[in-house]
Formats: sequence, structure tokens, C-alpha cells
Amino acid sequence: MSTTETKARDGQTAPDIKTAMVGFLSEFKGFQADIKTKLHNQEERLTMLDRKTMFAGRPALSTAAEEGAAPHQKAFEAYLRSGDEDSLRGLEMEGKALATAVAADGGYLVDPETSDTVATVLSSSASIRGVSNVVNVEATSFDVLIDQGAVGSGWATESDATIETDTPQIERISIPLHELSAMPKASQRLLDDSAFDIDSWLADRIAKKFARAEAAAFINGDGIDKPTGFLTHTIADNATWSWGEIGYVATGVDGAFGSADALIDLVYALGAEYRAGATFVMNSKTAGMVRKLKDGDGRFLWSDGLAAAEPARLLGYPVLIAEDMPDIVADAAAIAFGDFAAGYTIAERPDLRVLRDPFSAKPHVLFYATKRVGGDVSDFAAIKVLKFSAS
Repeated sequence: MSTTETKARDGQTAPDIKTAMVGFLSEFKGFQADIKTKLHNQEERLTMLDRKTMFAGRPALSTAAEEGAAPHQKAFEAYLRSGDEDSLRGLEMEGKALATAVAADGGYLVDPETSDTVATVLSSSASIRGVSNVVNVEATSFDVLIDQGAVGSGWATESDATIETDTPQIERISIPLHELSAMPKASQRLLDDSAFDIDSWLADRIAKKFARAEAAAFINGDGIDKPTGFLTHTIADNATWSWGEIGYVATGVDGAFGSADALIDLVYALGAEYRAGATFVMNSKTAGMVRKLKDGDGRFLWSDGLAAAEPARLLGYPVLIAEDMPDIVADAAAIAFGDFAAGYTIAERPDLRVLRDPFSAKPHVLFYATKRVGGDVSDFAAIKVLKFSAS
């Protein structure tokens, strides 16, 4: 049988198969053209519908605040604008009474040409919180138990009777929690129309305000509706120090350093068990004077941190700059040195509450933010101060 007479398996000859393929391709091209026509018509209908509904969309000022915002920012903004009780919790806010009628009270914020940030005068909020013992509590106070005495002991022999030894004494220090609050006010129109992210601005302002108030109270608080600062306790000569007092070392000169030796005396006035975790605490003015002090060989006692986040060191110990410490004047305890993780305890509730009140000050909305925190000395032996006095 010749090759020209060979049959395909389906019984068709080669020319028949070629004809069938040509027909199939022709039909497929027609189907493809039909699909493209239908898609083109559908796209035109969607474009017409989009143009009709374009002017019914939300104003640009409203959408601009939502685009690119993090989920928690959207939630908090919804709470500020509409009072949604499921909005973000735990944020802090502070501000003056806000309204669009007065430029300084909020009118600047609705100008479409306004900058998207507000330049704020910076102030230090460094606090001994960073080196203290911080605990979260769910009660109205926190009790610290301190073992002031060691268990007595003595040498025993094989035949002699063992005598009774001293029993350790336990001291209890109760740290009550106090309420820190702020209540800024903003008009509803400002919340609705502002092109500026006003909720984040308020939150940031009150957070900084709370931090500064805490920092001041942990050092100088009188304990009346606020934490008790460690400098509020009786400051006594370290040679006659007793429990309940903060021991001091005198510089030997009223309102000045007698010599750099006063700092060395301060370091070794603290017990050896506390020195390993000790920190110097002073304000910027005092630090400026301390940086100039040198030892007998002309070397500075102060050394800057070698890494970006490492604190400066004085005599090998880290330095915390807390602006609420007193300046160097006569009889001032301007420098503290101690293991604050052992010596000072801060107790606080882990949450901050924000109450939105749109009714009490119509047409304004009040935001009542509260935080509960307390603090006090928990170990009086762990903190010493340098007193700038003759004795």
C-alpha cells in the first residue's frame, strides 16, 4: 500500500484533517472577537456609571484622613468623630478648648493649606521610671514587704546547748494609686471637617503631659493625691541614718563642690549590695558642672556613652538626666545615687481610660482621660543623695 493511500486512525485522509483544522480556527477567531466586543461594551457601561456617581462621593478632606492610616488610627478617629465605644483604648490626649471660630483654638487646622504636622516646643520628660521598679496592679494600692534584719546566727559546739537567735523584722510599705487626668475639649465641627490628624495630635500632647507630671511627682511629690517623691522624705546625715530617711553626704561647701572627692564619698556611702545596679540622677545644669570635674591626674570623671543608646557615665556608673532634680544651691540635694530598681517602686494600672462626652459642653465634645499611678521609696538603704552644704 502506498503512503498516499494511508488512512488516519479516525478514517479521514490528510486533506480532510487540514480542512477541519482551518474551519476550527476560523470559528475560534470569531468567538474571540465576540468576547472582546462584549468586554468593551461592559467597560463603557461601568465608565458611564462611575461618572454618574463620582460627585456623590465623600469630600476629599474626609477621605484623606483614612487613606494609608493604620487600623488603630482609624478606630480612634472613629471614636473621636462619632463616639463609637469600640474605638481605640489606651491612648492619651490633652489640649485646650478647641473651636474653628478662633484661629489659635483650632481655626488653623481646617485651612486646606495647613501643614500636616504641628511644631511642638520640646520639653524633657526623662523620669526615674526608666530605672525604677514598675509593677502593674488591679487594686487601689500596692504593698511592699521589706526584710530589714538578718536572721541571727552563732557558732555551736558538739556539747553546748544552742541558744535562740534574732528573728528578722519585716516592714510593710503601702503605695496608694492616685488618679492623673486631663479633659481637653474640641468642637464637633472641627472633628468632622479638620484636614489635620487632630486625634493623634491630642493623644501625643496628653501623653507628654502625663509623662512630665509623673516625672515631677516621682522626685518631689508630696504624697497628697499624687505619688511620694524620694526627695520628700527626711534627708539625714548618712552617719546617723536610720530607716525611713534618705542618707546624704555633704560636699563641705554651701552651694558648691568642695572637691570631686565628694562624689567618691557619695558612691561609697551606698552599700556594696546596691552599687552594682546604681545610677546617678541629676538635672542638666548640675550635669554641666559635673562634666568639668577632674581627678588628681587631670582626667575627667565624666565619660560619654560609646554607643548611641548608651548613657553617659560618671565614675563608671550610668547617669540619668532628670530635669525635676533641684539645681545646685545651698543645702540642695542636687545629685542622687542609688539602685532605684530596689529603692523606688512605681505601681500603676495597666490601662488608660478615655471617656467621650458630647453632651455636657454642646456643641463641643469633651474627652476625659485618666490614668492611675502611685510611687514611693521601697528601700531607704538603696538611695543616697549629695547635699551641697558645709555639713
